[in-house]
Order: sequence, then C-alpha cells, then structure tokens
Amino acid sequence: MQDVLNDALVKIRNADSSGVPEVRVAPVSNTVGAVLGILKENGYVGEFTLEANGKGGAYRVSLVRRINYCGVIKPRLSVGVRDLERFEARFLPAQDFGLLILSTNSGIMTQMKAREIGAGGRLIAYVY
Repeated sequence: MQDVLNDALVKIRNADSSGVPEVRVAPVSNTVGAVLGILKENGYVGEFTLEANGKGGAYRVSLVRRINYCGVIKPRLSVGVRDLERFEARFLPAQDFGLLILSTNSGIMTQMKAREIGAGGRLIAYVY
C-alpha cells in the first residue's frame, strides 16, 4: 500500500462494477473521509460509517451503482481557477459530467465549489 486514497478508490470502483452492495475500505485517513463525503454529497456512494477495529479503523461504504470510473491523479497537479476547464477536458469524458476533486487551502472540494470561491489547489482525484 503506497497511496491510501488510490487503494480506497480502486476498492470502491471494483466493488461497484461487480455489483457488491457495500465495501469495506481500510486503512482510513482524513483525506479518504473527505473524498467519501464529497462522493456522498454528489450521489456517487450511499451512507458510509467509520468502524473502529483497533488497527486504524475502516469505512463501511454502501454503493448505489453510479460510478462509471474513478481514480487518483498522480502526480498531484497544481491548478489555478482559470486552468480548471482545461483539466476537466483532460480527465472527464464530457462537459458537466463527473467531478474533479481538489485539495485547497479551504479544504477538499469539487471543481465547481473551487470555481465559486475562486480558489485553486492541487488535483487529487476524479469520478464520473
């Protein structure tokens, strides 16, 4: 395990494509929790809960079968507000379809919210 976020998104993508109703994602981190929160807000996953297991915990995520593909962006590319459209075209299949997830000074958020508040940051993941 090198990248906790990548491992979590791969588990979610594989479970969603195979039709499993819920998946257990471990180990956990604050970044994984924030990304799961964004996915839940936008309807890509259902409820998720943190389970303490004495080994760092695990998230139990219920899936709603809405993810076509998701992944992390490596290396973490710096992006300004004006460059968001270019990276949307690069990582997402169509305009207004899917999400880019950024890490900004104001926290982890989608490209739409970053554009609203005028904040740039580093691209960490995408989902559609």
